[in-house]
Amino acid sequence: MLYFLPAPLKGALVVLLILLNTLVFLPFLLLFAILKLVIPVTIIRKGCSLVVNGIAWYWIGYNNTLMNLFHKVEWDIRGVQELSRDHWYFVTCNHQSWSDIPAIQYVLNSKIPLLKFFLKKELIWVPLLGIAWWALDFPFMHRHTKEQIAKRPELKGKDTEATRAACEKFRYTPVTIFNFMEGTRFTPEKHSRQNSPYKNLLKPKAGGTAFVFGAMGEMIHTMLDVTIVYPDGCPGIWDYLCGRVNRIIVDVRTREVPERFLGMDYENNRQLRADFQRWVSELWAEKDERIEALKAGA
Repeated sequence: MLYFLPAPLKGALVVLLILLNTLVFLPFLLLFAILKLVIPVTIIRKGCSLVVNGIAWYWIGYNNTLMNLFHKVEWDIRGVQELSRDHWYFVTCNHQSWSDIPAIQYVLNSKIPLLKFFLKKELIWVPLLGIAWWALDFPFMHRHTKEQIAKRPELKGKDTEATRAACEKFRYTPVTIFNFMEGTRFTPEKHSRQNSPYKNLLKPKAGGTAFVFGAMGEMIHTMLDVTIVYPDGCPGIWDYLCGRVNRIIVDVRTREVPERFLGMDYENNRQLRADFQRWVSELWAEKDERIEALKAGA
């Protein structure tokens, strides 16, 4: 173990090794992504999907091994005993730092299907990354603005229909969709500007989550409500890479999503939209109390 190295040296070595890890795995991922793109045969595309998902899983696993090798973090992980890689999940989490993502990957990578994010459809044109995201079956959102719908009313509801069709591949292949409901990292300035009613959280944005349940409600009906607490203070990503984080608490609550929200028409059903927003607000109030309790018990 390399805990004894100076923190900046550890950070530099971890960044270098992650970069080398990426350079090793990326060509193989792109190779199978291109094969999947140019050979429109279902069985070959499914095989390529399995390979690229495996590559991403090993890439994350290697990065997690680096954390164990260079850093001495005391992990307090709760609520992951019953999770399965054969189940469909929606995951959300409070967002304090860019360290949240590698911490969540550390805790959940081998326990549930690979984390995937809804992306704007325009991002598919990002060089190299766009085809990699496509090969990894990241779902691309089709979203029309209110102005576009006002000009062309026939577009109403087409976004959810298009996304639901794009997600058909997940009907028989378990998937995890991840979304930070706050939409951005918590800072005292943002908290004050929002006049947030929560002590430790920004206001949740219910629309993105509702979009997932509306488009994928037939497949995803289980939410993993993840709460991260850094007892020694919120670190930056460089602090995390340098091993300056001594303890991380990750509390995972498994929740079944109320049936009325699965496949819902969030945009056009005003009463259901208000009901969903109220449900999310209750979850957030409970999460705020949980953060306080975890801090007090730390």
